[in-house]
Amino acid sequence: MTETPAPTPVAARLLVDCLIEQRCDRIFTVPGESFLPVLDALHGQTAIDVVTCRQEGGAAFMACADGAMTGRPGICFVTRGPGATNASIGVHVAMQDSQPMILFVGDVARGMRDREGFQELDFAAFFGPACKWAARIDDAERIPEYVARAYATAMAGRPGPVVLALPEDMLHDAASALPRPAVERPAQAPCPDAMQTLFALIEDAASPVAIIGGAGWNAKAREFFQLFAERLGIPTATAFRRQDAISPSSRVYAGNLGYGPNPKLVARVKDADLILTVGARLGEATTDGYTVPPLTDKDRKLIHVHPDPEELNRVYPADLAICADPAEFSEAAALWADDDALDFDAGAEAHAEWEDWATANPDRADGDHALDMAACVQFMRDTYPADTIICNGAGNFSGWWHRYWRYEGFPTQLAPTAGAMGYGVPAAIAAARRHSDRMVVAVAGDGDFMMNGQELATAAQYGVDLLVIVVDNGTYGTIRMHQEREFPARISATELTNPDFAKLAEAYGAWSVRVETTETFKQALTDAKGRSGLRLIHCLIDIEQLSASGLSVSALRSALEQA
Repeated sequence: MTETPAPTPVAARLLVDCLIEQRCDRIFTVPGESFLPVLDALHGQTAIDVVTCRQEGGAAFMACADGAMTGRPGICFVTRGPGATNASIGVHVAMQDSQPMILFVGDVARGMRDREGFQELDFAAFFGPACKWAARIDDAERIPEYVARAYATAMAGRPGPVVLALPEDMLHDAASALPRPAVERPAQAPCPDAMQTLFALIEDAASPVAIIGGAGWNAKAREFFQLFAERLGIPTATAFRRQDAISPSSRVYAGNLGYGPNPKLVARVKDADLILTVGARLGEATTDGYTVPPLTDKDRKLIHVHPDPEELNRVYPADLAICADPAEFSEAAALWADDDALDFDAGAEAHAEWEDWATANPDRADGDHALDMAACVQFMRDTYPADTIICNGAGNFSGWWHRYWRYEGFPTQLAPTAGAMGYGVPAAIAAARRHSDRMVVAVAGDGDFMMNGQELATAAQYGVDLLVIVVDNGTYGTIRMHQEREFPARISATELTNPDFAKLAEAYGAWSVRVETTETFKQALTDAKGRSGLRLIHCLIDIEQLSASGLSVSALRSALEQA
């Protein structure tokens, strides 16, 4: 006789109902016995899509990317100690990238706490410095309170991650509480006095520059800031890996800051007498170590617009600090600026400089390789849809897309400003699930791919439509570049022996091809575009082709020999 299954514990059911009330429609998880009641509560329901992943770091990255795309927290469930520590990389990225995310961690039973029980960890202490809020739900009646607060905290001000621990015995408790209503992100508008001061500063400026992107940036912010910047002709640069914050076809788009930017843009930012920063924190990567722009400059004014008051004047001293939502500010600025406003010529000049720098030229020094990545990305740009979503982790390989790709739609760039390896494939899976009607491409280096390549199994399991491009130079390229700069010809710990990535992808059921020349890449890219499902192109490049700037190992060594 078949036994009747036990009913789902009330507390676990309440937790899932709270997530549904908060409009959660997808969670990413690696299952664990510490939250079995939650898994049971998810069984049979249709409101939440449950994506089972192969490693908690991959699951957390997927949640990061999902939050970045929707503006509401990406949700991840993992088990205690090992699961939580694996997932911590996603928490770190969500914090540095200002992405709303909630990590739920199954915890030891309340009666076992503080005995260093099986896989026990003090999650509030462990995650506290790395997230906006870390807490434990000890009372089932307070589940609605904690979940609503987690959503509010993750979305408010500077978005970021929240970690909630779930004692496994608490999930079995009875509870009579009801879910709280869905929480919305606060949208603070700028005050009129601040806007008057802002336009007065702009009118007094001779060479203003805008730096935008981050902290809750969305399609509305993109639309209205572009309208405002074009009316005034202000050169507009995007913060590191925020290149979809404005249309690249805008007449004032000046390019991206961060690693490997256009030298002419760097000079323009350093020489600016007024910098308008909206949404960006002006972190180390965007500013090249707080030098672009310089941290302080008596001849420069800084207007900083950010939704979190704690970010204003935190590092860069602002002449005008405006605490406002980027979209609300951008709309106000666009409506404030009339057609008679001052029109700077610099916007069009900066855009022309970026167009020249971001166009591959076969006559440049980096154009003589069998597989020329600049030419490959430019061909891809001319061949694939303008709203293709490009996802990448960390490594020099990403520089070719940062330089030569056009991030035309929104969102079209999912890339960690925290510089975490292994982000691209998980993010692409999340994007393919979220935007099944769009082309999604994961770009990875060989070292980067091996960090989370196992998530190809997740892609295959869910039948996602996804192209993966692996750029393989047999080394940790970025570290090798720094190594050659500091200790030329003394290679240590950076060389890699890799599998045949095309055959590996084939084992996952993917269509795959291995290419070693520009022409075979172009053909493979064309073939991949005509197919659906999981696809992978394995690109073998020479280590001499070290970065999108044209830098090579031999050039680095020669420069030091001549020094």
